[in-house]
Amino acid sequence: MTLSGLYVPLITPFDSDGTVALDALEALAHRLLDAGATGLVALGTTAEPTVLSAPERHAVLDVIARVCGSRGAQLVVGAESPQGLAELRDRPEVVAAQIPVPAFVRPGEDGVVAYFTHLASISPVPLVIYHIPYRTGQALSPACLRRLAGIPGVIAFKYAAGGIDADTIELLADPRPGFAIMGGDDVVVSPLLALGASGAILASAHLATSDFVALINAWRSGDVARARALGHRLAAMSARLFAEPNPTVIKAVLYAEGLIPTPAVRLPLVAASPASVEAALASVAGHTHSTDVEGSPHVPSSEVPSMR
Repeated sequence: MTLSGLYVPLITPFDSDGTVALDALEALAHRLLDAGATGLVALGTTAEPTVLSAPERHAVLDVIARVCGSRGAQLVVGAESPQGLAELRDRPEVVAAQIPVPAFVRPGEDGVVAYFTHLASISPVPLVIYHIPYRTGQALSPACLRRLAGIPGVIAFKYAAGGIDADTIELLADPRPGFAIMGGDDVVVSPLLALGASGAILASAHLATSDFVALINAWRSGDVARARALGHRLAAMSARLFAEPNPTVIKAVLYAEGLIPTPAVRLPLVAASPASVEAALASVAGHTHSTDVEGSPHVPSSEVPSMR
């Protein structure tokens, strides 16, 4: 299979008593798919998986798998270890596991290739390699990325190199046939799509989801004027949503729009500042009142019937 289109890495909403708000999670998952997302990512870094208990992680995955199964949507699951991969064996809804390049240890390019070769050989599902060097501390050359793309069972990168440089251009200028490079840097996703990325995995797409879908479709169809206009506006919105550690601002905006019961995050994250939330809300409101691909005005979120 080849990934393409928009995938949204879901947040984990919390109730006022600190428990996972599973009903809100289910409603949010449906909302994102209604807006045109191709699929969802469960238990990615946006979901705060390291501070969820094992029963909480299982419950979150149960909910998102049920939604994707009922909707015929694709489900990618974040995993951090061989044990996490093994748990996906009995999950027929899961099309792939997203695994980051090992962080902190900086094993070198040969070590990264050996690691993913091993994981792919034991995984019950294909792998999406999450390349995000500004978090992992491990830079990878285009040559190394091509070696990774050639591993049987590795089907895509979530590419979040922190910007666009000569390596990015070299990689996208000569893509491996049938292999997906998914934009993972929200602020620069439009130029990544312009360079040939297959689609995107974006936390910002919790908001203005249909606009991100339209952005991907515009670049795919060659509607450059539409893509540029959307890309500039969405980049500004994404910058505000990432003004503080993810997903603190996104959760605050979702809460302000009545889509989750609290904006709560768990330590070591702390709540976003009011100034950041206000700026993000203003930017999101600009998209709410923008026009869609056909030129029809979007319905303000306050007028959309609640799915909760």
